[in-house]
Parts: sequence; C-alpha cells; structure tokens
Amino acid sequence: MMQEQLAGVDVSRETMERLEAFSALVTKWTPKINLIARNSVPDLWNRHIVDSVQLYRFAPESFEKWADLGSGGGFPGIVMAILAAQHQPSARFTLIESDQRKGTFLRTAARELDLNVTVMSTRIEETPPVAADVVSARALSALSSLLPLANRHLHPDGFCLLHKGKQAAQEVADAQKNWSFDLEDHASFTDPEARILIIQRISLRDT
Repeated sequence: MMQEQLAGVDVSRETMERLEAFSALVTKWTPKINLIARNSVPDLWNRHIVDSVQLYRFAPESFEKWADLGSGGGFPGIVMAILAAQHQPSARFTLIESDQRKGTFLRTAARELDLNVTVMSTRIEETPPVAADVVSARALSALSSLLPLANRHLHPDGFCLLHKGKQAAQEVADAQKNWSFDLEDHASFTDPEARILIIQRISLRDT
C-alpha cells in the first residue's frame, strides 16, 4: 500500500482521496451555510485540512470512542474519522454540533465518505455523556469554559486534544485558577503561533 506523510501522519492513497473529497464537499457547501470563512476557501487545504490532520499525530494507538465538540464544518471531527478509517477502522466517532444545517452537512459527509460517525445536533452540555477515549475541539471556546464540556464527555482514562491559538498560555493560566489537569503543550505544525494541548485528569479545584 502506497503511503505518504501529511502533517506528520501516514496517509494511504485512499485516505488522501477521502480528504480531497471532503475538501470538495466543504467548498461546495460553504456558500450556502458558511462552514468556514469564505475568504479562507482558497487556502482550505492548509488552513483547515492539514491543520486538522496534525492532531492525529497525538491520537492513541488504540481507541474505541472519539468525541468532537462543536464540530462545525467537520474540523477536526470528519478529518479524524477519515484518518481513523485507515489506522483504527473499528473506532466510533460522535460529532456534537447544535447548528442543524451544519449537522446535516456532517451527516452527508459521513455518509458519502463511508465513515463510522454519529452526529448529535444538540448542545454539548445537554448531550448524553459519550465516555470517549479522546475528546477534540478546534476554535470552540476559551479553555476555562471548554474544560467542563470536555470533561462531561471524557472517559476517566481518556484525554483531550485541543487546538488553541496564540492566547493558549493565557487560557491555560486562567483555567488553572479553577481546574486541575495534566497538560502537554505542543507546537502547531501549521501555525507558529498556535498550540496543540493534550489534557487529561481534569477536576475542579477545591475552593
């Protein structure tokens, strides 16, 4: 099987074709429902696809359930499911997106790309807990407000993979005022100012 590297992740020809098909779907649907900023469509591949792919570098070798919060246009949730179809084909993905139109898009993408994905068109805090091995989120909310949402859907032995921008250090400091957690901080592959945070063992601090 032919493989190549994309953002530090091994991808087969079939996986690359799925990523390209997903890119085409996003481009087609964005004028209708603003999946991504319209001015970012010309740079869709690097700014959104590759930026999402890099997250899979930190995925565990084996996992059963992955929850993506505020999935929006499928970044990183659909991209993670595409990669897992190659690396961890039995894994199940739950994408939580309260916007009904975006939920429809996510279901369409999952069906057309033959992915093991369930889409929940509900608010994150109202969705039944997923007990996921991995919880991901990209550009969703500040870490202080994201942690309780992530913790709701995280298995006690699982961890979070979170895209954060240039304010990552300040968000971590703010969150640590009320929350205790283990943190790994990695440089982004695609943006020198962005970070990938790996967070586990989340709990409220005693007041």
